[in-house]
Amino acid sequence: MGKGVSGYTHTQQQLDHYANQHNPNNDAYWANMDNHANQCNPNNDAYESSRDNRDQDND
Repeated sequence: MGKGVSGYTHTQQQLDHYANQHNPNNDAYWANMDNHANQCNPNNDAYESSRDNRDQDND
């Protein structure tokens, strides 16, 4: 049902990390978004490294 993290199953450090990754006022949020965009862009070096072996040419 719910998404997110719980203080019953996660440390405070994990809770803080989750909050930072989901807060558009935090630099970590935008770094995560930029990384995702780079991995989805075939013109970016991160694109190839984000693909698994099935998608790469097997010479």
